[in-house]
This record gives sequence, C-alpha cells and structure tokens, in this order.
Amino acid sequence: MRRLGTGIGWRPEIADAVEHMPGIDWVEVVAENVCPGHLPDSLLRLRERGVSVIPHGVSLGLGDAERPDAGRLAALAERAEALGSPLVTEHIAFVRAGGPLTASPRLEAGHLLPVPRTRDALDVLCENVRIAQDALPVPLAVENIAALIAWPCEEMTEGQFLYELADRTGVRLLIDVANLHTNHLNRGEDPAKALAELPLEAIAYVHVAGGFERDGVWHDSHAHPVPRPVLDILTDLASRVSPPGVLLERDENFPEPTELERELGTIRAAVEAGEREGALARASATTGEHDTTETVTGTGIGTRTATGTKTRTATATVDESAPDASEPAPTAPDEATRQRLGLAQAALLSALVAGTPVPEGFDRVRLGVQARALAAKRADVVAKVAPELPLILGSGYRTAFIAYAQGHPMHGGYRQDALDFAEETLLGGRLTEGRARRELRRWWLDRSGPAPRPKSRLGQVGRVGRTLIRR
Repeated sequence: MRRLGTGIGWRPEIADAVEHMPGIDWVEVVAENVCPGHLPDSLLRLRERGVSVIPHGVSLGLGDAERPDAGRLAALAERAEALGSPLVTEHIAFVRAGGPLTASPRLEAGHLLPVPRTRDALDVLCENVRIAQDALPVPLAVENIAALIAWPCEEMTEGQFLYELADRTGVRLLIDVANLHTNHLNRGEDPAKALAELPLEAIAYVHVAGGFERDGVWHDSHAHPVPRPVLDILTDLASRVSPPGVLLERDENFPEPTELERELGTIRAAVEAGEREGALARASATTGEHDTTETVTGTGIGTRTATGTKTRTATATVDESAPDASEPAPTAPDEATRQRLGLAQAALLSALVAGTPVPEGFDRVRLGVQARALAAKRADVVAKVAPELPLILGSGYRTAFIAYAQGHPMHGGYRQDALDFAEETLLGGRLTEGRARRELRRWWLDRSGPAPRPKSRLGQVGRVGRTLIRR
C-alpha cells in the first residue's frame, strides 16, 4: 500500500491554515462538498506541491439493502479523477432505506447508521463493494463507523465482519480508531480484540478524531480534541503494523492553527511509540522469548490471530493455488436476502426519523438518543447548506427545526430538507406575521421554483408577459 504519511481533513474554514502547516503529506476532502470543475484554489495549490488529495464519500450507502446508485458512483469516480487521487474512501454504513425493494416510502438518515453484523448483511455489503470497485478508477477503502445503537442477534464481532469483508472483496480498510473507542464505550466492544481480528495488511490509512460524553453516551463529534484513550488505541494499532497513513479529522469548532499542529504532533508521537513497541516485541520474538502470531494460509489477504492474543507482526502467507473445494466462492445475494435486510433497515430508520414503533430487540432508550442525534445533525447541516435560515429565524431556528424533524423524515437530501422545513414553518402557522415571516417566505419563493424570481418590478412584469404568451 502506498505510504501516505501524516494528513489532515481539508475543510474550507481551515484551508489557509492547512496550506501553511509543516509536515502535511496529504489531505482528505468530503467528496460531496467539492465540484470537479470548480476545485478550490487551496486544493489546487496543495496538489501542485505534491500533496495527495483523497475524496472521502459520505452518502453512497454501501450498506444499504439496494445496490449502489450509478449516479453517485459516477460522481465519486469523477472527483477521484479530477483530484488525481491514489484511492477513494467510503463508509460501511447504510444511509437510506425503503423504496421499491420494501414497497414503503424512501427515507434518508442524513447520517451513517450501522449495518447488522449478520451473514445476510455481509453478503449484500460484499456485492455492493464489488459494484463500487468496478465503477471506480482507483482502489476503494471502506471505514468502520461509530455507533450509538447495536443490532440484536448479531453473528460476528466487528473485527470478524471486517476481516470477512476484506477477504471476500479485496477492499482496503480505513480504520478509525476514534470509532473503535466510541463503540467500546457505547457498545462494550474491546478495541484490542477488534485490532487483533483485523487483516492488518488491508489497512489503507487511519482516522483519528475527538468527541465528547453526554448522559453516559460517547458522541463522535469531530469537534473536540483527541482524547488520550483514542491515542492509546492508535499506539496499539501501530505496534501491530505500521499504518501507511494517519489523518486528523476535524469538522467544526476549529481551534487555532497552532493547536491543530500540536494535535498532529501528538498523533505522530503516538504512532512512533507504537512502532517502537512493535519493533521491540518482534526483536524479542525472534529470540524465542514469545511469539503470539498465527499465520493464515489461504485466500486471505492479511493476518488473523487467535482471539485474545496481541499481534506484533504483519506477516501473511498467501496460497497461490486454487481455492479449497471445501470453501466455495461466495455467491451474490438473491433478492430475498436484499429484501429481508431492506425491511429490517426500513423498520429501524422509520423508528429513528418518523416516530414509528421501535423494532423488537433494540434498546428503546438508546434509540431515543440516536433519534435526537440525527435530528441535531440535520439541523446543523441544513444551517450550513442554507445559512440564511438561522439568520432569519434567529435563536429559534434550532428548536424549530428539531421539532419539525421529529415528524418529517428527510426524503431528498439536505437542500430539499431546508426547503421543506421553510414550507412547513410557513404553512404550519409557527411564525406570526412580521419581518421573519416575510423574509422566510421570500427566501422560500426564491428557491422553490425552477428558476430564481426576478428581483425587479420590470422583471416580474416581463415574466407575467412571457407566461401569457406561452398560454
């Protein structure tokens, strides 16, 4: 795997700071936030200096029950080519459900939700990943996500699920150590066990980020400093295999550039400490003092270890002969498998965003936390997509939007969500006559039609005249 080095998530708010930071080898951009034909000047300057730029997708929905949308895949491929990227990344998550597969309304989460770690979900995910790999011009890496909720009756641990996915598809892995920390606190999963079960040679790079705890739940915010437990997991990972790249994610609440540089230095130190620890352990192993590595021979791509052991090397022997007849190649999932998964995902997503009953086996309290987090996420993103709304509604915007979100699922992306919220606010009588209502109505009228309304009286007269002519 190509060595990337140390990177940071590029965001417009810190673009200037990133350009002048020492020791930045590469950056990652949210794929949906860049236009291939109009790349920001900052990114172009970074590319000219030889800094790699990797698009990171958030809306493909590789874990959806339906196959990946061809248009979204084409858009991701276009961004990879425009940026000259060595690879592209996405998430192991579902982001929408419903539709023709389940004969129910299509719903969007507006965020990343966990797929069940079951054989059915794995079969669907593997085929979706293969479809994506075939459509992309560069290799694909997929990221483990943070979760507030757990599916009932799961059949695999996170490490086992990721190992099977990489083994069956050859996809690379983007390991987010902050997400391992989140899942440890929220779901009781051991990060060391997950690392021990991973195919280490499949790792493309590593994410590091901060979060916060509230009411006994850890929220992966990307808006807070990286905590010590996350750095400890990074050190553990680096003691097992030298990661090709490590990247600091920060999406909002940006500190001063000097603070970001300090965090990058702390991350480098955590990696170096792990690499030293791993080198000492391997040197000790060669003297016969101990060796906890179990090498897997077969069609696998990495190192698997016995449960509970701590791998200190990243060696693997690959059998180049024909696959063992006792392990036939997995077949693509049939439509019944996709439909079963689709019904389960639709039921969960409907409970989260439409207030329908909680599916059997889920923690009702934790689902409530997740539902509120999704509504808050929608409010934050809509405020970025349509910054006029918080200005028009003032301090009442967030409360009004979250109240709206509880009974109005998102159907068509964040821009449509902003329009739907404005329309519902106007029609629902939540605003009395006054300046705010007039401005909101004007904003909605300007954006809800096929073209912006003319600004002048003369333009309005001209539009009326053209309408009469057409009639």
